[in-house]
Amino acid sequence: MECCNKRRMMKESPESNFMNRRGSSCFPDEVLERVIGMLKSRKDRSSVSLVCKEWYNAERWSRRNVFIGNCYSVSPEILTRRFPNIRSVTLKGKPRFSDFNLVPANWGADIHFWLVVFAEKYPFLEELRLKRMTVSDESLKFLARSFPNFKAISLQNCDGFSTDGLAAIAADCKNLTELDIQENVIDDKNDNWLTCFPESFTSLEVLNFSILHNDVNFDALEKLVTRCKSLKTLKLNKSITLEQLQRLLFRAPQLCELGTGSFSQELTTQQYSELESAFSNCKNLNTLSGLWVVTPQYLPVLYPACANLTFLNFSYAPLDSDDIAKLLVHCANIRRLWVVDTIEDKGLEAVGTHCPLLEELRVFPADPFAEGDARGVTDSGFIAVSQGCRNLHYVLYFCRHMTNAAVATVVQNCPDFTHFRLCIMNPGQPDYRTSEPMDEAFGAVVKTCSKLQRLAISGLLTDLTFEYIGKYAKNLETLSVAFAGSSDWGMQCVLEGCPKLRKLEIRDCPFGNAALLSGLEKYESMRSLWMSDCKVTMNGCRLLAKEMPRLNVEVIKEDGSDDSQAERVYVYRSVAGPRRDAPPFVLTL
Repeated sequence: MECCNKRRMMKESPESNFMNRRGSSCFPDEVLERVIGMLKSRKDRSSVSLVCKEWYNAERWSRRNVFIGNCYSVSPEILTRRFPNIRSVTLKGKPRFSDFNLVPANWGADIHFWLVVFAEKYPFLEELRLKRMTVSDESLKFLARSFPNFKAISLQNCDGFSTDGLAAIAADCKNLTELDIQENVIDDKNDNWLTCFPESFTSLEVLNFSILHNDVNFDALEKLVTRCKSLKTLKLNKSITLEQLQRLLFRAPQLCELGTGSFSQELTTQQYSELESAFSNCKNLNTLSGLWVVTPQYLPVLYPACANLTFLNFSYAPLDSDDIAKLLVHCANIRRLWVVDTIEDKGLEAVGTHCPLLEELRVFPADPFAEGDARGVTDSGFIAVSQGCRNLHYVLYFCRHMTNAAVATVVQNCPDFTHFRLCIMNPGQPDYRTSEPMDEAFGAVVKTCSKLQRLAISGLLTDLTFEYIGKYAKNLETLSVAFAGSSDWGMQCVLEGCPKLRKLEIRDCPFGNAALLSGLEKYESMRSLWMSDCKVTMNGCRLLAKEMPRLNVEVIKEDGSDDSQAERVYVYRSVAGPRRDAPPFVLTL
């Protein structure tokens, strides 16, 4: 801002003539663009673009990466006009609740129309990272043909494509460095897609096909791994045996991230020794995942590689408490840990004992639909982790019951939480020791954790929880709510009290039109609102759309639904207007 003040002082002076001819900036365009180009934060770059016209243009021309949290918030034409030199695009599609089958098939979020525009405006595109988008084989083939310098593709929670699309990427993307396919619905047609990489191809740095179910062509995989000397990440599917894993590790000891195949093959003494030696030679390994099917007696082969590990992802490995305890003894540097609740509280006690540097913990349910007194983790395991891992700031914790006192103890031990996602799997479950609502638990979270950005709440909750959130959660950006609340007042407290709220996800709550309409002044500053199976009506949605014409208000109406009720509502800001590809069951108001 000091430079802008100097410009005003020089306005009438002869010395300013040159400045006036070339524009009002006191820096050459190239210098300004280079300085702004060094900014990595999206928020910082957005702030810079608002300073003045020169800075806006400099930020516009120097931008190389763009993140779009909702593919319908902007059109590809608007994006390409705003940023002409983009090399990397990250794009999200369907609402997050699509992960829970709450969004019908064929809802939208197709990438193809974007690719057609990018082919004309961004022929120099190098990276594409998609989440919850629909991606067809035709789109992948079009991408492979249209961008000669294309280097990286990441598909997460996407659908619509098969291994034929992967084959096109392998065959035609000559400079590919990253092929990352995770958590997708994919038609695994055959094992020949790996053979489509040219024999001269050597540039791959990241290869993740862990989601594929069928066998892959191992000979082609081994040759590819051998050729690609810069390969740093390799995540395999469950078809890869321990013997094959040993051969791959021998070819690629430089790996930093490894996702193993199945861990259950019968090994001879010599094979066991060779596998242990292969792990010993992986001096740079910092991330380990996979272990799709585990035979505990082979886990010790991992021990030599554990000292440098910072991330263990065992979300598909149902280890028991003894197995995880024996492994964690060797993992003193772990910062991130994903496990299944089969480790039980005893396993979490081992986490608290052996992982003092832990920052992120995710505990997933082995069987989320189990009834009765299913085994898993409880409040005592949660407390044990918090007592030993005081750096913990991210937790996702699935359990069947919890207490107010336990949650209060956890956040007292770890007050720096930025992400707190507690999922009590039995809807409406009270404090199992006192039978009281869980209001005070989440009250403790928002009162204690001033840095909190993301919160997921569950259990028996009244409006008091939402009053606490509105009063104390001033940095909250994302709130997920299920089976909670007493009245419209709860949602109103959140909308009125959380100034930084960007995403609000609600299902099966008693919130109606009054709650929905209480956010009229809030929704344009948010990315999105999702409400399903609440008490919102079509008339309430129509009134919202009328009062806020710059919002897209969509209602999903399937056959047999009540014409007056809005069972699933999706509200989001958009500079592109109503979307052009809405299917018949999506009503845009």
